[in-house]
Amino acid sequence: MIAEAGHFALVLALFVGIVQSTVPMVGAHRDNTIWMAMAKPAAMSQFALIIFSFGALTYSHVVSDFSVVNVYQNSHSLKPMLYKVSGVWGNHEGSLLLWVLILTGFGSAVAMFGGNLPPSLKARVLGVQAMVSVGFYLFMLLTSNPFERMFPAALDGQDMNPLLQDPGLAFHPPFLYLGYVGFSMAFSFAIAALIEGRVDAAWARWVRPWTLAAWSFLTIGIALGSWWAYYELGWGGWWFWDPVENASFMPWLAGTALLHSAIVVEKRDTMKSWTIFLAILAFSMSLLGTFLVRSGVLTSVHAFATDPERGVFILLLLMIVIGGSLALFALRAPALKSTGMFKPISREGGLLLNNLVMSTGCAVVLLGTLYPLFLDAVGGGKVSIGPPFFNAVFIPLMLPMLFAMGYGPMLSWKRGDLAGASKRLIVAFIATGIAAAATVAIADGGPFFGIIGMAIAVWMGVSVLVEMAERIRLFKAPGKAFARLMHQPRATWGMTLAHLGMAMAIAGMAGAGGWKAESIQVMKPGETVTVSGYDFTFEGAKSGRGPNYTIIQGDFQVTRDGEPVAMLHAEKRNYPVRQMPTTEAAIHTLMTGDLYAVIGDSEGNEGGFVTRIYFNPLVVWMWIGSLFMVVGGTISVSDRRYRIGAPTARQSKSGKSAEAASA
Repeated sequence: MIAEAGHFALVLALFVGIVQSTVPMVGAHRDNTIWMAMAKPAAMSQFALIIFSFGALTYSHVVSDFSVVNVYQNSHSLKPMLYKVSGVWGNHEGSLLLWVLILTGFGSAVAMFGGNLPPSLKARVLGVQAMVSVGFYLFMLLTSNPFERMFPAALDGQDMNPLLQDPGLAFHPPFLYLGYVGFSMAFSFAIAALIEGRVDAAWARWVRPWTLAAWSFLTIGIALGSWWAYYELGWGGWWFWDPVENASFMPWLAGTALLHSAIVVEKRDTMKSWTIFLAILAFSMSLLGTFLVRSGVLTSVHAFATDPERGVFILLLLMIVIGGSLALFALRAPALKSTGMFKPISREGGLLLNNLVMSTGCAVVLLGTLYPLFLDAVGGGKVSIGPPFFNAVFIPLMLPMLFAMGYGPMLSWKRGDLAGASKRLIVAFIATGIAAAATVAIADGGPFFGIIGMAIAVWMGVSVLVEMAERIRLFKAPGKAFARLMHQPRATWGMTLAHLGMAMAIAGMAGAGGWKAESIQVMKPGETVTVSGYDFTFEGAKSGRGPNYTIIQGDFQVTRDGEPVAMLHAEKRNYPVRQMPTTEAAIHTLMTGDLYAVIGDSEGNEGGFVTRIYFNPLVVWMWIGSLFMVVGGTISVSDRRYRIGAPTARQSKSGKSAEAASA
């Protein structure tokens, strides 16, 4: 009965969503406060119903109820409890239920904490949010019911994809979905603003914390996925330009542009239409990612479904949401007039450059991801677009923007002084030159983009520190600099940490991508392979058993100049239910790079095994940089100005506004 109750709650949520998507919207149009007020209890009810429904599916997985098809296909009685729980969203139907749980969670958060929103805007935002949820309810109930029963019940399950039975994949999807679905709030605010015909500083301040939260969640979701691919797949890499990886990267690029564009709307009352378009684009890219993963058009370790019927339904939903929002944008955007004017050399100009490059980068990734699909669909044959294309096009495109990031915060609003900013950044120029020269000397040359990447990382990091030093007047009034530092707004701290994190991540990407050393061979016990000055001695392999898999573990003693550095234990696992092997890389992290070993199949009768040995320089700085970016975004969200909202005129005792009284 638990599964049936969860299914019934899902049906009830559909009807509540229909009410929420219509009554408050009509009430806002008619200025009927009672109808508009229905949005809050409806949003809260939806969330409560989906919590119950999600809890029912989780219970079915935890108790191994193999009469539920979803549990039978994605679980097993021997599976550890962590993966029984994560198996709830480690499949197509369960991931959709998690999606709507997060979608209704964001809606209920606006209902509870959006007290500073005008009633009509709040009603429309929650109405649009409910329209999106109705589409996903219909998708689940018509094509992807997570509570479908099977009779008779199976004795045991088919287990989950072994690649997904990993802590990284247990936490990666929820964070990724929090980012994907979080952009639905920016989308809902954008559509509500188009309906009302008003975008101003108050709107920008209301939409920014939701965008920041979504961007932060998506950043940590992408980082966790990259980290999982790095240690689980055994390829020694952290990003492969996989189409499903690209599906998460595109909304991140659009969301980053949206964050910076909303600043211009708030501060200078310009770029309104462009900001609305970016809000639509960010969520559209999230929906596109959903289509790619669940339509069956892609073959990937990340893909969930291969049912064309589901793909057609999602494509139809995609056309309605994206097509309808773009049609509304074309109709109403010309009425959004901007009053702020600025010169190309200004802070607004720098943020505009950021937007243009990020949007172009998103278009490049979109083209590289979809072109093979279109070509195959029209009978042009199968082609593969991978790292060579993206590295050759995307990386050079980003370099001008990364360089401009050093200048942007140093320029004034409306009209900036490029020569003055260059003078203040002289320390950054010197540090960049030293970094480039040191990289060439230490690495004995190297790939061009690796050297440029290290130089850009130092340029960004030092320029961020210079900007903060200027802000607190470190060199002009050092006695009070610390006090000024402590009184900086949280949004300023967040921006500084996020930009520093980006610099660290770029350094890690440049090091790991430019100077990775690799050695593949058959090793017998006692044999040694030297990689980047480290000696890896294979000490043999032994068999073992885990909860639901068997293990072959290979041990490697790592030394440098005769001194012990680490003991690595690489594993090759086999899951008998799925008859599928996986690799578990052994990694020892140093600040200078990772020592990385993988054991493969046995070769010959003398205890030999195929092994992969890597040294990945500076890769840890990618994870540290990602953490800095997430912390920066979190600190920015906590800025009290976002909780208060845009300032309004205060009323004096005589009834006149404070501004009028002061005039």
